[in-house]
This record gives sequence, structure tokens and C-alpha cells, in this order.
Amino acid sequence: MTAICPPRSALTACLAAAALLAACASTRLDAQWADPAAAGSLRGARVMVACEAYDQVIKRICQDRMAAEVAARGGQPVPAPDTTNQAPGRPLGAEQYLPAARSAGAKAVIVHYVTQSDVSVSPPPSISIGIGGFSFGGGGGVSTGVGVSAPVGSSRTDVGYAINSSVVDVASGKPIESAKASAPPSPDVSAQLTALSKLVFDAIDSAKLF
Repeated sequence: MTAICPPRSALTACLAAAALLAACASTRLDAQWADPAAAGSLRGARVMVACEAYDQVIKRICQDRMAAEVAARGGQPVPAPDTTNQAPGRPLGAEQYLPAARSAGAKAVIVHYVTQSDVSVSPPPSISIGIGGFSFGGGGGVSTGVGVSAPVGSSRTDVGYAINSSVVDVASGKPIESAKASAPPSPDVSAQLTALSKLVFDAIDSAKLF
């Protein structure tokens, strides 16, 4: 009789590492648009940053990442005021922030809208027990075998997120750049948001706004 029990801690660590590596390798910029006339318009400027997400924790992480990216480019990040969304899960639109941005002396508003792009469910690890057969002679024979497999623990659901980003000129109210990036499912949401923010800000860099 043999019992095979996979070490759950090692299996969990391997699955998490594999998922994180996949996210880093596959996170991608899906689309981008920019107004060529806006190049250099945000150099050293005050920029309001706003993030919209269904989950408040994701919203805060996202907005912190945005502020850090703006500051790294020599801009002055201005956190957007909290707003009430009457339809959670649907974006408010950058125009909702324009009055506050004008009052704060911001030259542009950058809005990130975080949505779920993909979901994966991983089955739980299993335990297997096998019992070998036996036989005897004497003009006849008997053999038997038993195999048992059962799940251990529960399945895990991972979510992949996407960011739709828009940069709006405060004076005119018109968009000057927009981009979309998405990531595959991963257990590390914070790492996903960091990678996605970097991608959409790299797109802003390609438009030479800062």
C-alpha cells in the first residue's frame, strides 16, 4: 500500500511563482492613441490623478502608483477628490474631475479605469492512494486493485485586470492621449497594477507629454 501526498506548501509556491512569471511575460499594451500637438504639454506641470475601480483597495493602490509615475517624470501629482459613482463598475469620465482640476491649478487629468479582463480557476491539489493487486493459484486466480483520489483544500480563483487610461487637457476638456493595457490572471494584484501602470505611462512617454 502506498500513499502519495504532494507537499502543499511547495506546490502552492510553485503555482504562485508560475502565475506571477506568466503575468510579467504576458502583460501587454493593447492600444494607444495620442495627439501629436500635445507633446511637451505636461512638462513640470501639476497633473490630477484619478483611479476608478469597483474595489476601494484596488482604487487606492492604483492611484498611489499613478502619483508615483507622474512624480518620476517631473510632474506634480494632485490626488483627485473622492467621488460618488451612482453606477459602480461604469466609469464616471474625466469631465467629472475638471472643476476640481481647475481649482487645483492642474494642467491635465489622468484617469485610470480598472476592470477585470480575465479569470482563471485552479483546481486544488489531490491525494492519491493505490493498493496493489494480489493473486493465488490452485487451479484458479484472484486479483484486485484499489485506487482513491480526492482533492485537498479548495480551488483558487485568480483575476487578470486591465487599465483603460485617458489624459485630458483641463483648459479644453479634450483628450490628448489614451491607452489600454491588460494582464493575465495572477494571485499578486499589486504586482499586476504596478506592471499595468508602467505600461500605460510608457505609452504616455512615447507621446512625449512630459
